[in-house]
Amino acid sequence: MRMITFIAGPIDANNYLLWDETTKDAVLIDCSEYKEEIIDAVKENGLNVKYILLTHGHFDHVLGVNDMKAALDCKVGVHKGDVTMIENINEFARFFAFPHVVPPKYDFLIEDGEELQFGNEKIKVIYTPGHTEGGVCYLIDGKLFSGDTLFRDSYGRTDLFGGDFEKIRHSLLDIIFKLYDNIRVFPGHGPATTIGYEKVHNEINR
Repeated sequence: MRMITFIAGPIDANNYLLWDETTKDAVLIDCSEYKEEIIDAVKENGLNVKYILLTHGHFDHVLGVNDMKAALDCKVGVHKGDVTMIENINEFARFFAFPHVVPPKYDFLIEDGEELQFGNEKIKVIYTPGHTEGGVCYLIDGKLFSGDTLFRDSYGRTDLFGGDFEKIRHSLLDIIFKLYDNIRVFPGHGPATTIGYEKVHNEINR
């Protein structure tokens, strides 16, 4: 599996383009803006993007959904817990003094434990509420795409709409930290880390 990370949007979110080298089927995890570099990478590598998968519904992770969906001709998935949030995206955007945007359109709802596929690669959905009610992580080929649930040394804030500290604590300690130590973690912002490192160093343990 190949992967390129794109830093995009008003709060420098990580967007991840992954693809199966054999079939050229691909998936984009989070979509913070319409970014020509992503389109160029898709064309240069001859990719067929099947899905845009959202880790959660906060505006800084979904601003590019409508334009990228049209450009890539793919389907968009989100957990049902964050549907209200993306449908009312401007309520949250105003909190950050961001101008009015068209709510992103989604095609299907993602369920906990569900397995999706692109080419020969499987995507396991892990429901991890706490940063938002509908937050999820995606486990793909020994890599965890954690959105804003887990960062290096830290975790997503819980003082915004849909946030709940006890839920994110449960998601991390009882779900994510039960995964293998050597799994690499690719968060929604900032550098990559590993499960093993976070079990020891993450501030959720304090």
